[in-house]
Amino acid sequence: MKRYNALVLGLVALSTAAFIGKPSDDPKRKGLDLSGMDLSVSPREDFFLYANGAWLKNTEIPASETGWGSFNILRDENNRHIHDILEAAAKSKAKKGSIEQRVGDFYASGMDTVAIEKRGYEPIKPILTEIDRIKDYKSLLAYSAAHPLEGGGTFLGIGVGADAKNPDAYIVSMRQTGTGLPEKDYYTKDDAATQKVREAYKKYISTLFTLTGTEAAKAQKLAEDILALETKIAASHLGRIEMRNPIAQYNKFATKDFAAKVPNLDLNALLTTLRMKTDTVIVGQPKYYEYLNTMLPNENIETLKAKMKFSVISGASANLSSPFVNANFEYVGKTLNGQKVQQDRWKRLSSQTDGMLGDLLGQLYVAKYFKPESKKRMDELVANLQKVFETRIKGLEWMTEETKQEALKKLHSFTPKIGYPTKWKNYDGVVVKRDDYFGNLKALSKWRYEEMINRLGKPVDKTEWGMTPPTVNAYYSPVRNEIAFPAGILQWPFFDPNADDAFNYGAIGAVIGHEMTHGFDDQGRQYNYMGMLKNWWKKEDADQFKQRAQLVIDQFDGYTVLDNLHVKGQLTLGENLADLGGLSVSYAAFKTYTKQGKSNEKIDGFTPDQRFFLAFAQIWRTKTRDEALRLRVNTDPHSPGEFRTNGPLSNFEPFYEAFGVKPGDKMYRPDDIRAKIW
Repeated sequence: MKRYNALVLGLVALSTAAFIGKPSDDPKRKGLDLSGMDLSVSPREDFFLYANGAWLKNTEIPASETGWGSFNILRDENNRHIHDILEAAAKSKAKKGSIEQRVGDFYASGMDTVAIEKRGYEPIKPILTEIDRIKDYKSLLAYSAAHPLEGGGTFLGIGVGADAKNPDAYIVSMRQTGTGLPEKDYYTKDDAATQKVREAYKKYISTLFTLTGTEAAKAQKLAEDILALETKIAASHLGRIEMRNPIAQYNKFATKDFAAKVPNLDLNALLTTLRMKTDTVIVGQPKYYEYLNTMLPNENIETLKAKMKFSVISGASANLSSPFVNANFEYVGKTLNGQKVQQDRWKRLSSQTDGMLGDLLGQLYVAKYFKPESKKRMDELVANLQKVFETRIKGLEWMTEETKQEALKKLHSFTPKIGYPTKWKNYDGVVVKRDDYFGNLKALSKWRYEEMINRLGKPVDKTEWGMTPPTVNAYYSPVRNEIAFPAGILQWPFFDPNADDAFNYGAIGAVIGHEMTHGFDDQGRQYNYMGMLKNWWKKEDADQFKQRAQLVIDQFDGYTVLDNLHVKGQLTLGENLADLGGLSVSYAAFKTYTKQGKSNEKIDGFTPDQRFFLAFAQIWRTKTRDEALRLRVNTDPHSPGEFRTNGPLSNFEPFYEAFGVKPGDKMYRPDDIRAKIW
């Protein structure tokens, strides 16, 4: 299974809203949104509000969104670009099998609501009927392996990914699954907000069963039974903070040995049916499968079947007729995320097309919207930051020479990916039909499964990307030791070829540095220059790192989000370290490699350093609904935007100098608790 450290998670395509700042195609814009600032706020007290206060006051979150900010604004604009491409492709008379035909017909099939409404839940009826025929836990396991895309993943999380200790090879891996709430603590916490989520989840389960013909009282009983079952399963799970330890997740077994630990699962038969026959497996969370081994033979088979049927219905609900779509939205959209209304269908389908046919759509997107000069500028920025990172590693006073050499080797082995892949996937064999939306989804899911299992026995394809070209995000992959910046994010407000260096280094430069630093955060540092999970640190250096990282944990533990809800410093540690490292490295590159960085000439009344820090603060501007914010704090490794701004800056002395921050100011942290790592 892939693991990427992304710049931001929870990506959703977003709708239009008025926002302060000039449109992104204005050639005269110089990056910063000065009208979004609130000059009545002292930059020494709350820099996030100083940089974004007017924008926050004047911006309303669109009713169809969970939040609104820099990422959302660009994604919304990008979604409109994608929509234009899709509409043109859908109206074209493109040759059968061409990129335009497949992309256009997929989109058109999803927009054909008359046909979708007419079919209701017919696309999944045969699956539900098949599950009804299951007689006992053994036939349930046999069904799971024979139908991995049709409910088979309900209890079995089995896939193929790079071997973290042999990253050039693929291996079968097994992960915990079997629950539907966002995190294991949602099953046991008794605060009002969590209880509300559990009640909404039960209502969602019973609603879906009712929509497929189950009598209301029975549907409610099934919901109670499923929640009780998942509560027991959740007790066997590792939590999100525990899952941040890659060593603990790497449990390699001879297949026969792990099969002996879980005899009731008949693991060899499962893997054979899945066409993943292998003599070695990595089991991320053995405790889950050991529990599954004892639970399945003793659990009521009707409850197990109900759980599997619910998984099928829920997984398909957003792509069925409107009653199912609405039920999904009531729980996921409204309760979990606080959305007021559903997104327009064209937006959902634009995102869906990108997700399912990203390499086809990506070719059309790049041809129309990605400028070669953007890649050239990015190449320069990446090279400059890499040189600065090298200098900073060499100058670390807390790291020994031996470990420094390994760190430098890793830095020099980074593979930067910018814009789009050098090799496109073609989805060979997939026939996209204009009149069969669900069939198209099924065909593409099958293609992805075939692609996955066909990797076994082959070397890892290092040209593959973990995101599509239109994606407004970036990532670092530890097993590939690569940093990637899709074309989608290389636009304002993150990147502006017409803006000054202070803006671009403060915005996209900090993003580049962020992804580079992921290679040396609490997780990334455990992988060597080859992407191998291997300790390359001397003990005293590792101890120094942990001591310095603890300052960041403590700092973010102290931030309050809602009432008594605090940011989880341990959960967000990797992203917080990446934000701090990205800021530090990009600032040093700005000062070292740009003419503006060496001058003190003001633009719009701000010095180059001040503009750099303002750009950094404005990429994290965001407003989030309380429900979505609560979910994010409990599940997301990224801190809320205000802390991604004020947290790193309050540790950074050049920021103090730029804005005159002194002891006693809220943005000031005493030197003994100020985090300094990379």
